Amino acid sequence: MILYGLKTCDTCRKASRALPAAEFCDVRAEGVPEDVLAAAHARFGAALINTRSATWRGLDANGRAAPPLDLIRRHPAVMKRPLIVDGDEMHLGWGPEVRAKLLG
Repeated sequence: MILYGLKTCDTCRKASRALPAAEFCDVRAEGVPEDVLAAAHARFGAALINTRSATWRGLDANGRAAPPLDLIRRHPAVMKRPLIVDGDEMHLGWGPEVRAKLLG
């Protein structure tokens, strides 16, 4: 299991503590592999962009109009987090549904 997020994100830290066996990947430092990013975009679509983030709010209209994958490559903090990859399954965020599914 790999958890993609930011080491400074409270939600990512909560998920990481709850899933101690998961490998943590800081998207600012390491990025998200292209195949994982493409699969996540295919699965989650527009939900992959966190439009409530400070990074999103700081973008101008041209920045926001960029294709989602390009936007995440340029500004990794705009991706909704955490993105959890567990084999063939992907989960986005750390809401009650994701916690129930991963923690039983």
